[in-house]
Amino acid sequence: MLFMPTKKKAGYAGAHSADTLLLTGRERILDPQKTIVSKTDPSGTITYANDVFIEISGYSEEELLGTPHSCVRHPHMPRCVFKLLWDTLATGREIFAYVLNRSKNGDHYWVFAHVTPCHDLSGRLVAYHSSRRAPNPAAIQAVEPLYAKLLDIEQGKGRKEGLAASEKALFQTLAQKNVSYGAFVFSL
Repeated sequence: MLFMPTKKKAGYAGAHSADTLLLTGRERILDPQKTIVSKTDPSGTITYANDVFIEISGYSEEELLGTPHSCVRHPHMPRCVFKLLWDTLATGREIFAYVLNRSKNGDHYWVFAHVTPCHDLSGRLVAYHSSRRAPNPAAIQAVEPLYAKLLDIEQGKGRKEGLAASEKALFQTLAQKNVSYGAFVFSL
C-alpha cells in the first residue's frame, strides 16, 4: 500500500488519519453496462449519488451527500484538467473528460465523465449533473502519459505556478494536435 501526504479537511468524508491519503495501487473496473450518476450544488457539494457511484466509490450514501465531489479526487489526477472542467462549466457549456478517481479504501478507477450545468426556468445555475461510464482502455493508455506529464509539471513548481504551467502545457499539446480538449477526448 502507498500513502501520499495530503491536507486533511474537517468534516470531509474523504479525510483520513492525520495527513495521509491511502492509495492501494489496485484498479476497480466500472462495468460497461453501468453508469455512475451524481448531482452537486453549484459549489460542487454532492446532493445525489446513485447506487453505482456508492458501490464503486466505497462510500455510503450518508458519507457522500453533503460532501465535496472532490472526495473521490485521485492525487495523480492533474489539477489543470479540473480547472478546465470548471472553467468550461462556468461558461454554461457541458464537458466530457477522462478522470482518474479514488475509492474510499484507496483503490482507483477511471471514468469517461460528462458534466452538464443545470439551470432553473429563469436561467439561474442550480446544479451540476455528472454521468460517468467505463472508458475505452485504449483511450486511458493514450491519456495516461499526458496526465502524468501534466502532473509532473504541477508538482515541479509551487501550487499556483504549477497549475498555470500545466494548463499552458495542456493547451500547447492540444494546439500541436490542432484540437480542442473535447475533440481530443473523443478522438481517443
